[in-house]
Amino acid sequence: MMDDPDRGRMRRIEIDSGIERRETDGFTYPLGAYPVEPLRTRAGYVVEFEAADGSNGLGGSGGGEGEEWEEWPDRFMYDCLVSASRVRSLMTLLTALLPSRVYPILDVLGNDAHREIDPYIAYDLVGYDRFCEGLAMFGEWLYEDGMVGFGVMSLEPFLYVFVDEHKIVTVRCELAVKEKVEKALTAFDLGEVEQLSGVDSVEHEHRGVLRIDEASDELLAPEDVVGMLRDMWRLQLNIDADANVDEDGNDLGVTGWYCLARCTRESDEQTKYAELLLAAGSLTEAEQLATDALSPEMGGDDSWVDVELIRADRVTAQEYAELSGITGADELLRSARVDALRWEKSEKWTRRGG
Repeated sequence: MMDDPDRGRMRRIEIDSGIERRETDGFTYPLGAYPVEPLRTRAGYVVEFEAADGSNGLGGSGGGEGEEWEEWPDRFMYDCLVSASRVRSLMTLLTALLPSRVYPILDVLGNDAHREIDPYIAYDLVGYDRFCEGLAMFGEWLYEDGMVGFGVMSLEPFLYVFVDEHKIVTVRCELAVKEKVEKALTAFDLGEVEQLSGVDSVEHEHRGVLRIDEASDELLAPEDVVGMLRDMWRLQLNIDADANVDEDGNDLGVTGWYCLARCTRESDEQTKYAELLLAAGSLTEAEQLATDALSPEMGGDDSWVDVELIRADRVTAQEYAELSGITGADELLRSARVDALRWEKSEKWTRRGG
């Protein structure tokens, strides 16, 4: 059951009506990703063969936990481009080829200072109906927002379907599924082309598409939707939680983190949220520091059994100094510790000893 602190009150997403959809010669672009220079676009797909190449991460952009998964088989990869108004229908047709239990995927252009994309995956199988439920609730955002990509895959048979932040659809499938995939593409009047000309082939921009009203808590913000999908699809951040590296694999040592923790009480599923500023050398260490810091704040109440970081973004030394009030990068990088915390909606940070 999805843990929603606002149970009993309807919260919803709303697309910003002030965003104008871009169009070229009848080809429409997603609201959240559009070209800023001339582009002639036509629907179609490119295909190539990919040989079995060892274990793989499940995220749309790769990931850090690939060693837990069996080797992907020889497969065919299709990159498909259709008008924005047709992406949802194409995705519906392709995902209908999946079995009843699947692995959902979510990629979010996040706020981490050392990683462009936050790749989330389900390590455990999820009912296909749960995946569809998420699409029903948040499809407008998933299919239009230029800051998010999503998809789903199965291992038996091997089938991977992913819509990236440009809303280009990528399909990877084993030979046994190839004919069904091509029949689906043919049903959409899609033919093979030499090269795709999507928004990512020229200078382009990305933007979020949700209307945000800070004066009201009725509308869901993107981070709210990500949190709900993480619960619904059982998503976990697909990185090496015991390391602290940048996108090039460079070891960063101890860095500053901004964390949002969800504290849940088992007896009545009551939920509290806390923000923390801490220095840590890995996500695992950040989680332990947060748990240790929040336990005394609960007044020693052992019934608060679950502390989960639903957001853990690394920040630069300058950003950390501005947030925490601590000056000097040398002090920041000296040791792992929690410097400040505050409960949700509190304006004042509580400073803690190093």
